[in-house]
Amino acid sequence: MPIVLVVVIRSFVSFFLLLLLVKLIGKQQVTQLTYFDYIVGITIGSIASTLSVQVNENSWSTMAGMIVWAALAVTLALIGLKSPCLRKIIEGVPEALIQNGKIRHDALRKNKLSMEELMSMLRTKDVFNIDDVEFAVFEPSGKLSVLLKSQKKPLTPQDMNISTQYNGMPTNIIVDGVLDIKALRSVNLTKAWLEFQLKKMNIQKTEDIFLAQLDTQGNLYIDMKDNKTTYIISTKT
Repeated sequence: MPIVLVVVIRSFVSFFLLLLLVKLIGKQQVTQLTYFDYIVGITIGSIASTLSVQVNENSWSTMAGMIVWAALAVTLALIGLKSPCLRKIIEGVPEALIQNGKIRHDALRKNKLSMEELMSMLRTKDVFNIDDVEFAVFEPSGKLSVLLKSQKKPLTPQDMNISTQYNGMPTNIIVDGVLDIKALRSVNLTKAWLEFQLKKMNIQKTEDIFLAQLDTQGNLYIDMKDNKTTYIISTKT
């Protein structure tokens, strides 16, 4: 068999095996990626690339290596759910870099962070004055969580005793010209209701709509496929 064909076949096998293993490991590996999770993911991907192009390597033993690494990752994650101590060892613990408005120099040194790196992470949180910060916590994922001082927090309607309307998730009714009947039914609406709303803007075909989204205030946002026309239809009137 030609080597090129062997590489193609092995690439298909490694690709779909990697996809299966990633699904088994779960979304938590991506959404809450720790440094250890990152290393595990890189290693499994490296083994997959070996399976794909290293034709001299035994394919079964390479696949077994991928499966073992993925199984260990899943096993440690499950054990970590039951054992907080093990979870702390594997994932690490959050560390306050700023506590009660004071910079913890020991915590910066422990996490091998410079003052410039701390300021850079604060800027990603739209904080440019370090005196505005009450707490800054360095998470195991490498992200920084920031709590502003009470007098530096932006005003909210609750602070001013202003009542507000409910604001929930909008519903996508049409996406790329395709009408989602289930989405319409989920908000207790019909296709006839939608056609009536579209006629207000002389829109005849749903195929011409890139996105139609209904918010919880009753406003129907329409983005046409012509890349320049948008509408906001108030369905309460």
